[in-house]
Amino acid sequence: MKIISHRGYWKSTEEKNKEVAFTRSFALNYGTETDVRDYLGDLVISHDIADENAITLNSFLENANKYGSEDNKITLALNIKADGLASSVSIAISKFNNLDCFVFDMAVPDMRSYFEHSVPVFTRCSEVESQPVWLEKSTGIWLDAFDKEWFTSDLIITLLATGKRVCIVSSELHGRDKTRLWEMLLPLRSQPNLILCTDVPEDASEYFSR
Repeated sequence: MKIISHRGYWKSTEEKNKEVAFTRSFALNYGTETDVRDYLGDLVISHDIADENAITLNSFLENANKYGSEDNKITLALNIKADGLASSVSIAISKFNNLDCFVFDMAVPDMRSYFEHSVPVFTRCSEVESQPVWLEKSTGIWLDAFDKEWFTSDLIITLLATGKRVCIVSSELHGRDKTRLWEMLLPLRSQPNLILCTDVPEDASEYFSR
């Protein structure tokens, strides 16, 4: 199982989606999830409406690429916050060889443009999206649980058996205790196509190294 941070490995809320949090994550060999949108004709990193302080996507990718290698690529989960960015995202990520990038969370009609540009897409699956759209065309599945852990380890195994990668949203991202989920995932920690997105990657590494 691969572990990635959520909006960087931040130690205070002010560090979310900031360079210091991303660099901390990459230096410890953790990939990350982050948010991509457009601002004044450029692609930037911002969860909410962007301003002039937002990091550009290109500088974010350059930073991550420095910490990766051909044999140990940095995994980046790019949460797409606006429509019509597929061509620009495709061009941006194609410049870097040490990254393992995928996109997710775009509007369903916009997914098609990412397939057309050969950008790896993770389709969503949650308690309100039980049938992942375009599963056959997607590289992986973003497995989420808004209110409680509705899925079982059997479902995770079934999804992995399709040959798709599966990225699971850790419970603390939704303000819940993570203990039950992590206990469920512990027997699956050797699965190479399983990813955990968490706010506490070092804690996860310690827990799943048992």
